[in-house]
Amino acid sequence: MADTSWHDRPAGSVPAGLGGPVSEGSRPPASGLAPAAPSLAEQVSRVPTSPGCYLWKDASGEVIYVGKAKNLRARMKQYVQLTDDRAKIPLMMQLVASFDYIVVDTEHEALVLERNLIGQYHPYFNVDFKDDKSYPFIAITKGDVYPAIKYTRERHKAGTRYFGPYTDSRAARDTIDTIRKVIPICSATCAEWRRTRRLIASHGDDVDIINLVCAQKGRPCFDYHVGRGPGACVGAITPEEYAKNVRRVERFLSGRRREVTDELSAEMQRAAQELDFERAARVKRRLEVISGLDDRQQVVFPSSVDIDLIGFYREETIAGACVFVVREGRTVRSCEFILDKGLDVDEDELVSGFIKRYYDETADIPHEVDVAIDVSDAEVLGEWLTAKRGHVCRLHRPRRGEKRHLLETCERNARHALMRYMMRTGYADDRTNQALLQLESALALPAPPMRIECFDISTIHGRFTVASMVVFTNGRADKGQYRRFKVRGVTGEANDFMSMQEVLGRRYAPERMADERFGSKPDLLVVDGGKPQLTAALTQLEELGLDIPVCGLAKADEEVFVPWDDTPVVLPNGSASLYLIKQVRDEAHRFAITFHRELRDKAMTVSVLDEVEGVGPTRKKAIMKHFGSMKRLRAASVEDIAAVKGMPQQVARAVYDTLRAWEDAPRPDGDGGEL
Repeated sequence: MADTSWHDRPAGSVPAGLGGPVSEGSRPPASGLAPAAPSLAEQVSRVPTSPGCYLWKDASGEVIYVGKAKNLRARMKQYVQLTDDRAKIPLMMQLVASFDYIVVDTEHEALVLERNLIGQYHPYFNVDFKDDKSYPFIAITKGDVYPAIKYTRERHKAGTRYFGPYTDSRAARDTIDTIRKVIPICSATCAEWRRTRRLIASHGDDVDIINLVCAQKGRPCFDYHVGRGPGACVGAITPEEYAKNVRRVERFLSGRRREVTDELSAEMQRAAQELDFERAARVKRRLEVISGLDDRQQVVFPSSVDIDLIGFYREETIAGACVFVVREGRTVRSCEFILDKGLDVDEDELVSGFIKRYYDETADIPHEVDVAIDVSDAEVLGEWLTAKRGHVCRLHRPRRGEKRHLLETCERNARHALMRYMMRTGYADDRTNQALLQLESALALPAPPMRIECFDISTIHGRFTVASMVVFTNGRADKGQYRRFKVRGVTGEANDFMSMQEVLGRRYAPERMADERFGSKPDLLVVDGGKPQLTAALTQLEELGLDIPVCGLAKADEEVFVPWDDTPVVLPNGSASLYLIKQVRDEAHRFAITFHRELRDKAMTVSVLDEVEGVGPTRKKAIMKHFGSMKRLRAASVEDIAAVKGMPQQVARAVYDTLRAWEDAPRPDGDGGEL
């Protein structure tokens, strides 16, 4: 990093040399008032155009977001001018009061610095692990004369090589146990190894004296007797021989087991040729351990490939990530993580942020990292991973074949990991309770809306007009209370307002309110639409003499319209309340469209088949019974239709031709599109 420049100034202060021009030799104005501080946009306009990192800060000076840029000024202008289309930016910039920036030489340096700064400040708006605990690693203490293997959650230290992270602590401990069965190596928990380590530290670098002292004062540990320890504590192995074992362990943990197997096979053959059958038998047992391990691990690629596949599953403000580690064509382990961001951040940012966090902590970097999207920073991330690995590593998006299939399996595992986390922690229940309390406050309700009803209209130019009513009880879909309506009073044209009034009049009529099948009076009524739809609902409820809290949710900007204010209520993006009310609206929309399409398909079946000569009620019934749906009938060939019981070949051809003619006919606007 050639040059580092800091820029830290709250909105009310200006660093020396960056203020506006002052006349009269820098004298203050005649009025004696201090010059106004430049706005955030003016301050950003003076940021250099070099590569670097920027740190947005709130009024208390806390860093809330860290980012990198090839051009600092251009990137930061996108934030202050709100031209960055990510959903979180408007909310974040409302909190920003000042910023810092650091200038570096290259975009690659900016990426490394960004990861370090995120690790230092843990900004709220950056992607991070939901549970910020330290994950377990397998470590080799490379700084020792006799390096040992250990299970650890410690912060990474110089002179120690770490493999992982492992999200299953038992799997990490089992891996250590397996390794020591295959390759004798000291354990950092062994009291004799710690004694030997202290002894070596007190005698400097004289290896001959070290081995002599170890042999005289040492007492063999239990692991040495069972073949899992090499006997460093009694001078039974030289540092050079021990180093060979350490290199084997590193290759084994890196997934390069074939090299270890080849070396052990050669050693077994040499021992047999030297008639040292006891040693040959020991090596044979170690090879059998590796063979048993390979039998338990799934072969996913016929070729020897080293890749990591990362799948994601996102909810509104939380996400699951799953990493499949494939070495030499086998899945050697899988790791699952929970992230503190979900649909509230851009998918590209989520994927990129996870890659930076994960590979910043692991030394096990493959030849290729596969993800489901094209990452915008793929080239820079690839350079960073290549530098860490020492060999080429690239980011890749598989679109077909075995890699794509395995990536889909990763995504399913990420979904299950997230669901397990939510169930284990009660995350969904806590968030639902939070959403109901937020709605009570934002909409000025007398109590939390334990029962929410939402209505939506679906039509095409006034034909097949239907309405849906969905119910959420205690923040969850109550499908047993769902109802659907055929709108009768509006024909010939689309009129959502009159349709809504008719449906509400039928739902909240006295006889319906007294009907237990329709449930109790709702605590909140949601209509899909803005102020006009809200007014129509209020008018109808007033005619019925009912006092039910009502709001309208507009699709465009997710604004909530309320009766007592002309200005819509804007629920915070990413909030539990906005997520719940959108979920209610979308469910009503889905339910309405499903009913609408059902009616339209039935009507189309009648109208189309009635036009075919030779198809009467009996054959029509046989056709629909045979295919089950109009969609399958439209996809059928002449031979498929002729296979219907009692269907002549010429009638089958007539049905097929009529269906093709109907599909080729021009549609009125809106048919088949968004309803």
